[in-house]
Amino acid sequence: SMSRKGNCWDNAVAESFFKTIKYEWLNRFKYTSYNQLYQSIEEYLIWYNTERLHSSLGYCTPLEIELKLKGIINKAA
Repeated sequence: SMSRKGNCWDNAVAESFFKTIKYEWLNRFKYTSYNQLYQSIEEYLIWYNTERLHSSLGYCTPLEIELKLKGIINKAA
């Protein structure tokens, strides 16, 4: 979505994620094909959601938080 000119709040989460993926992952490798890039991004997303600990989430992974919010795993873990 687009906000008024000069207001970038709508895109803050996406901008932060793209900065993170570029800094943590994409700049480490040289890609020779689109398929290599696609596979690499897929690997990163799996790692990011299932293994990477986030300080803003209490050092849990996004998957753990999602499961907690859905009540699938114990909230007192």
